[in-house]
Amino acid sequence: MSRRRSTPMGQPSDADLRLLRIYRKVVECGGFSAAEVELGISRAAISMAMNDLETRLGLRLCQRGRSGFSLTDEGAEVFEASLQLLASVEGFRTRVNGLHARLKGELNIGITDNLVTMPEMHITHALSALKERGPEVRINIRMIPPSDIELAVLDGRLHTGVIPDLKTLPGLNYLSLYQEQSRLYCSNEPPLFSVENVDRATLASHDAVVPAYAQTPEIKAVHEPLQAAASATDREGIAFLILSGCYIGYLPTHYAERWVRDGRIRALSPERWHYLTHYSAITRKGAPPNLVMESYLEELEGLIGRPEASP
Repeated sequence: MSRRRSTPMGQPSDADLRLLRIYRKVVECGGFSAAEVELGISRAAISMAMNDLETRLGLRLCQRGRSGFSLTDEGAEVFEASLQLLASVEGFRTRVNGLHARLKGELNIGITDNLVTMPEMHITHALSALKERGPEVRINIRMIPPSDIELAVLDGRLHTGVIPDLKTLPGLNYLSLYQEQSRLYCSNEPPLFSVENVDRATLASHDAVVPAYAQTPEIKAVHEPLQAAASATDREGIAFLILSGCYIGYLPTHYAERWVRDGRIRALSPERWHYLTHYSAITRKGAPPNLVMESYLEELEGLIGRPEASP
């Protein structure tokens, strides 16, 4: 009975490619028996695959039996065509994998100020790994307030950003990075520098600098006992005023460490006057595919929860 088909063959599927790979190996080995070892499947399975392929193509590909194995004319043409097809598929796979190995483009990232001294150097290590994966990638960092970062990510001016968790916007994805501890500090000027236990009444009797940037209600409550006599739009401004010797104020412990180590400031009753700020990496929901950003986020996710080496 003829296997010839009256209608053209449709688009090759993954199953078709599998059958063609088996067929190629059978032809290269000169028969079913020799192909068993190469393919790692039984002769019966090979025979079934050949029957399926012939049915799929509507052609008799080979003669097999006591007289041995031989290709039909159609089988020889299908073999040549299969070599071209499989080579093209492999070339496509190699080329696409090569794109992953040769990242090109830009990463535009916004970061809240004064995070570079964080002991958990997730951002730094992720950027380093990204540069190693794609030496030609151009990294552009903007140090801007959290609200500006959110807007820039939403409108596409930034690919990603790092901000404190103040609120959740429906158009953004959030990847939790780490938490930052802040303590209340005074300078090495008397009288507070030598006071061990600082209560609310003591705080109210000293001028303090408070943040002029957005904070969560919980963090705002921590600042309520302070006698607000100055404000600053960022942590560097708060540090300036604390170091002046005229004000007390809250700073992240990692940021204040350099001045604590030098004896220029100290934490006031740190077991009582402190708070935590959580930080996340943000991206826009539904953003166009971007291999550079995806690779950066992949590196960042791999670092979260991993024990951190000293910076």
